[in-house]
Amino acid sequence: MPLHSAPMRPLTDEEHPPAPHAVIIGSGFGGLAAAIRLGARGWRVTVLERLDAPGGRAYVFKQDGFTFDAGPTVITAPFLLEELWALCGRRMADDVTLVPVDPYYRIRFDDGEMFDYTGDPVRMRAEISRISPEDADGYDRFMTASAGIYRTGFEELGHVPFNSIMDMVRVAPGLLKHQAFRSVHSYVARFVKHEKIRTVLSYHPLLIGGNPFHASAIYALIAHLERAHGVHFAMGGTGAIIQGLVGLIRQQRGTLRCGAEVAEIIVENGKATGVRLATGEVMPADIVISNADSATTYRNLIAPVHRRRWTDKRIDRARYSMGLFVWYFGTNRRYDQVAHHSILLGPRYKALLRDIFTKKILAKDFSLYLHRPTATDRSLAPEGCDAFYVLSPVPHLDADIDWGHVGENYRRAIAHHLEETMMPGLESHVISSRLMTPLDFQSRLLSMKGAGFGLEPILTQSAWFRPHNRSEDIRNLFLVGAGTHPGGGVPGVLSSARVLDQVVPHALEFV
Repeated sequence: MPLHSAPMRPLTDEEHPPAPHAVIIGSGFGGLAAAIRLGARGWRVTVLERLDAPGGRAYVFKQDGFTFDAGPTVITAPFLLEELWALCGRRMADDVTLVPVDPYYRIRFDDGEMFDYTGDPVRMRAEISRISPEDADGYDRFMTASAGIYRTGFEELGHVPFNSIMDMVRVAPGLLKHQAFRSVHSYVARFVKHEKIRTVLSYHPLLIGGNPFHASAIYALIAHLERAHGVHFAMGGTGAIIQGLVGLIRQQRGTLRCGAEVAEIIVENGKATGVRLATGEVMPADIVISNADSATTYRNLIAPVHRRRWTDKRIDRARYSMGLFVWYFGTNRRYDQVAHHSILLGPRYKALLRDIFTKKILAKDFSLYLHRPTATDRSLAPEGCDAFYVLSPVPHLDADIDWGHVGENYRRAIAHHLEETMMPGLESHVISSRLMTPLDFQSRLLSMKGAGFGLEPILTQSAWFRPHNRSEDIRNLFLVGAGTHPGGGVPGVLSSARVLDQVVPHALEFV
């Protein structure tokens, strides 16, 4: 007689085996995006953040009635964020309001000439023709080339892992086709002749920690990325996006613990099995994902005995991005003539970058990025006031600079320059002020050498040559953030979390 089994009853919550546990170190854009992607695929997620609030480089400072985004202020690939909300069955627009910024950037040359950089081809041709009519057609050709690089470098390679050297060999023809061996500035110079226009079209690597005269031409894709998807700002500041992402994690029943500093990634038999906190608490995990600086992850969180590729010697030998000097300040008056994003170029371009990246000396001149979020969102400052931050690229901590001694003098020099060029009477109107130097990036964000963006984005530190998203040394350890593939900037960091979809199995597959 055939055997008949009794109907299977559903398991109770108590009888269900627990989902595999992923511990994520750091709550920057990469860590939060990784948590959401893993949560959507069945993982139980715990995010550990050593600071008192989430965000990492996207932390928010609030003082004297002003709200200052500490780091990222430019959103250029909103679809990467919208995808995270979609994974949770929601719309980003229900939680975060993104508004376009126009112009993208207002560039002030040292001689006082202004250039409004936008995504409108007609307006851009007009701006270029005003300075160098013969370069207008070259600009069109450059943008066509940028679109081709974007298709290869971002759409085809930005979201895929580089786990073996064969992955690099496979994409080498595409990189050669787009002359990735050139620098961005050298690539731009093929299309336009006037030095001002070359500067306007080549400065983008600085937004991700690169020297335009060293960074691979693959980063020329940023010009098309901006035109295709726009430059946006989140109402309430970038911190509003961070809070929205945290809300998604909580909706997935993930956990975020602030004030939880990781002292060690525990490795047993070549496999990450959890983390040990600075308090001594041990948190077991099936996988560990680090959104901490990649060099710091290997150097400070993993014992040397477990590292074959990312040895102390290799980490020391690597090239790191420049440092950042950032002055956050609020004024008791408005400067309505100042755009949302301004770039103030100094008298030197290549020579200044050589001082910063190669000579590692603090020059007397500087180029600045000035952010005025209250041009778009007045809620970030008290009535009648303006909120700002001004950023100056500077050498990282390999330089012999005593920031505790020179920091205030450097701030005063920047304030004087702003007074002389765009913001009359500035110092007399400042009512709130704070500084961040490379020392703060080292101590607060645990960035190797106080670098603003981790490893420098040069060809020999890109793709397979960069620390892999799936650790080469340790099983069940994964990396996201600016220090891994594809690199810095909000789109790159979000894409690093997207790579996890291909290298981390679904929770059910992992059991």
